[in-house]
Amino acid sequence: MLRRAALSRADKPERLTVAMAHCHAGVFSAVICGGPGTARPGGGTYTCRKNAPMTPQDYVQQKAAASGSSFYYAFLFLPAERRAAITAFYAFCREVDDVVDEVSDPAVAQTKLAWWRREVAQSFVGSPTHPVMRALMPLSAIYAIEARHLNAVIDGCQMDLEQNRYLDFANLQRYCHLVAGVVGEVAANIFGQTQLQTTAYAHRLGLAFQLTNIVRDVGEDAARGRIYLPVNELQSFNVKAHELLQRGAAPGTDEADFKRRFTALMQFQCTRALQTYDDALVLLPAADRRTQKPGLMMASIYRTLLQEIAADPLLVLTQRVSLTPLRKFWLAWKVQALGRL
Repeated sequence: MLRRAALSRADKPERLTVAMAHCHAGVFSAVICGGPGTARPGGGTYTCRKNAPMTPQDYVQQKAAASGSSFYYAFLFLPAERRAAITAFYAFCREVDDVVDEVSDPAVAQTKLAWWRREVAQSFVGSPTHPVMRALMPLSAIYAIEARHLNAVIDGCQMDLEQNRYLDFANLQRYCHLVAGVVGEVAANIFGQTQLQTTAYAHRLGLAFQLTNIVRDVGEDAARGRIYLPVNELQSFNVKAHELLQRGAAPGTDEADFKRRFTALMQFQCTRALQTYDDALVLLPAADRRTQKPGLMMASIYRTLLQEIAADPLLVLTQRVSLTPLRKFWLAWKVQALGRL
């Protein structure tokens, strides 16, 4: 649910489309700001156009919109206070995740994560300094967001610094729990959960999202030296780690054979992830189906993306498979208006 590569040049039209959609719909003020950092680990202040100070709310809005994430489309349909809470929480997740994705020196990344742990601790005793925490803390008690939730996200990102292989699916699930399951739990509360069983649904849906991320990002992760597909599953399909890292068959070997083996492996991954969406939806109590529409919107978008990948798994080795902004918005609207995934 969290991991993603730094946005490439090709992602910029999506950023612009999202910003334009917000302006047109009147959902957000669509303030587009720039400048150096505000109270981030390195210090500094953010300013918007015409040198007006950026508020914490402006900052998290920009952070979420600039990500171009599928999740942001679902946020548009929430009431203002819930939208503010999920946007601030999402911005926190992005900030911590960016430490892993964008800091090349592991020692520096460790230092930054340690800074975030201190920031979480001091925020929950009344002294937030980062704009993300200043935006989040006034809403944390209302939506039962606790320090343990934020620390779990940091723990998951810490795993990315210390581990780049997973022996089996059980080990991978531990990572997914931290970076996606806990996020789903917080999101379900913000969306308006009323039934205890909805927490189980949220954790299962978070797992489905993360499995989708892993499938989508096989090539990008390999470029960073990371392989999230479990080792024992690579072995079952006779796909070698070095083939993934170089994103193809070794020179002088049978390329067609590699493509056959890799396709079989990825179809297995896609089938399991699609089944995980189905398992999650079964767990959602009917009484909470209306309140959890934002999660269902995300499920519709992500499941559609997964189906696109399943149709041609080889694409993930060479490109980032994605849906157009218009298609994402349509899928989200369909759930909101018609209640259908």
